[in-house]
Amino acid sequence: MPDLSRRKFLVASAGLSAAGLLSGACAVSWPDLMREAKQRPLAEGSGVLVIVTLYGGNDGINTVIPYADNAYHDARPELAYAPGDVLNLDGQLGLNPALKGLAQQWQSQKLAIVRGVSYPKPDHSHFRSMDIWQTASPAEPVSTGWIGRWLDATGSDPLRAVSIGSVLPPLAVGEKCTAATLVQSGKPSPEANAFSSRSSMSAGKIAATMDALGVDDPNDTPAMAAVCDAYRATRTTDTTFGPIKRSGEKGEKHNSLAVQLSMVAAAVKAAVPTRVYAVQLGGFDTHADEKGTQQRQLQTLDEAVTPFLQQMASDRYGKNVVLVAYSEFGRRVEANASQGTDHGTAGPVFVAGAPVKGGFYGDEPSLTDLDNGDLKATTDFRDVYYELLSKTLQTDPTPSVGTGRRSLGFL
Repeated sequence: MPDLSRRKFLVASAGLSAAGLLSGACAVSWPDLMREAKQRPLAEGSGVLVIVTLYGGNDGINTVIPYADNAYHDARPELAYAPGDVLNLDGQLGLNPALKGLAQQWQSQKLAIVRGVSYPKPDHSHFRSMDIWQTASPAEPVSTGWIGRWLDATGSDPLRAVSIGSVLPPLAVGEKCTAATLVQSGKPSPEANAFSSRSSMSAGKIAATMDALGVDDPNDTPAMAAVCDAYRATRTTDTTFGPIKRSGEKGEKHNSLAVQLSMVAAAVKAAVPTRVYAVQLGGFDTHADEKGTQQRQLQTLDEAVTPFLQQMASDRYGKNVVLVAYSEFGRRVEANASQGTDHGTAGPVFVAGAPVKGGFYGDEPSLTDLDNGDLKATTDFRDVYYELLSKTLQTDPTPSVGTGRRSLGFL
């Protein structure tokens, strides 16, 4: 991979001068964002999109659980959740017991669950599948991301999109413009500490997972190699923002996603003129002993997202925030011999926030009518992007997702 292309995805806090060599690339600090908020604040009424990437392939079947379906219990006799353990949604499906905050968002009709989301001819490779999700190009590898193409089509200001951490995900890279990266410089404001909370996932397990997923392959396309970088970036982000804790919680493990979202929340409340934020959480590659591991990771997600959504709902800028959470694929229907699940295809996407019309969107995939053991997709992920672009960013989605796409109705 050419050095300049690689550096387009790697804007590290130790080498910020690299940004000057990249067309449209920009690394910013917290004081930079606050200065921009004062000079050219976000216009009231502007939609703000927060993209949460769950790296590793989250098991959607044990996230939005078909607990009333006998086929679910037959396929996963030890891994399945009993009906009494799930957070009931509609008498057929329930949320994982770790997602108590998101269950409250569902009750408030501010959580949309898009079911069976994938793309044509799904790929079981972490790298290729995340490449597809972030570039929105299932047919062939491309070097630009769906948000990067939005940046290309709508102006030259890099602050329209900000990635939290030292590495840009492929979704944020355009041909002419690249999103900014927010790197820590000194201490953020008190608001940026407000959501840091305890994570019960051990640092060792997260490190091992990120190491396994971040191995380079000489056959990778540039975008796929960038995905490897993004996996490794989870550890970099964790190191960068790790020391931040809520006051009075000394010694407790922090929640890295909560720290990232706390910075987003503080930026939104300060009227930073950013329309898209990208954050991430790793550790979802659950090939063995899945139940406890996934539940801890989903609790980390829930404990980060729930207070973020609560504060955004009461803020004059935050009331226009829409959060979307996705993973590169779901898992296979049957449990494996290690009480885990192997790489699958379709899975749920969560969309939450004050502008969201809560409910189910897309059909629930069958657990018996399978494609070689995998769920058959019922919703194309580009339709999710189409609605986020057209409704939240108020833009023409065509440059990002192509023609022939449609809204699903969750906004």
